[in-house]
Amino acid sequence: MPELADICARHGPEYLTKHKERILPSHCRALRDIADCRTEVLGGHVVQCDQCDCIDYAYHSCKNRSCPKCHGKDTEKWLEKRRAELLPIIYFHVVFTLPAELRSLVRKHQKKLYAVLMKAAAYALLKLAADPKYIGGNIGLLAVLHTWTNALFFHPHVHCLVPGGGVSPDGGFRRSRAKNFLVPVKALSPIFRAKFMQMAQRALPEVCFPQSIWEKDWVVYCKPAVRGSENVLKYLARYVHRIAITNNRILSMEGGEVTFRYKKPEKLKKKWVSRWLTMTLPVMEFLARFLQHVLPRGFHKVRYYGILSPAMPKKPVR
Repeated sequence: MPELADICARHGPEYLTKHKERILPSHCRALRDIADCRTEVLGGHVVQCDQCDCIDYAYHSCKNRSCPKCHGKDTEKWLEKRRAELLPIIYFHVVFTLPAELRSLVRKHQKKLYAVLMKAAAYALLKLAADPKYIGGNIGLLAVLHTWTNALFFHPHVHCLVPGGGVSPDGGFRRSRAKNFLVPVKALSPIFRAKFMQMAQRALPEVCFPQSIWEKDWVVYCKPAVRGSENVLKYLARYVHRIAITNNRILSMEGGEVTFRYKKPEKLKKKWVSRWLTMTLPVMEFLARFLQHVLPRGFHKVRYYGILSPAMPKKPVR
């Protein structure tokens, strides 16, 4: 089966020529790096077997964070560090999603509005959790930006892993009031919406935002990690060092089209299940969908807030 590198190598130059006046530098670099990954273009090194003196030549990886062939070891290292940071309490998985009316604006102003999205999500959680009715303390959270659906559509949202407790003003540790409850999503949603719009309008004063977004509820999901925080960490790890599609999902590249498989969630008998489907796209459309998920250079898709923030002074907790 073809790999993403094959598609980039064969059709990347045509895509660059077609969109040369509008393509972002990060997209150009991604196409080039993925096509060159583990080829003679990047050079390599000689590996010799200790047992039989057999010599092999290994090509270098591109290390581009959008490459599906790189970062396998990085994912495992990230997981090991995060496991060591887990507290012996229940965790919650919280997801903040932007409405469809804002997606084109976010795609156009990625560097500014991705940051606004993550900060607004963290602000809403920290503010509501500080209320004595819920936790009454400063919580911490790990936030990971995610921009795609399984079919490669643009769908910016933030996944948060949140411990069910925080540091109270007197320095003690307070747990969530109920085992399966952190904060009410009906209250979390309007705080998230108001903060995002305030920060977005400040960041882009020249942009006219659609008024319809104030007339609808923004989707916020909050559930306890009933299968364990370890499972949520593994889920998030797939997005920390991976882009929108893996090589094993690409089925064919022929006749100027790419066929790939994707999961579609469906609700059957009050339970969500996923089934595999296939989609075929013109190769230029496939590359366009893929590249819209390549992040701006230097943007941090993983961030820590509250008591987990690196900037937070570390004080002993009673």
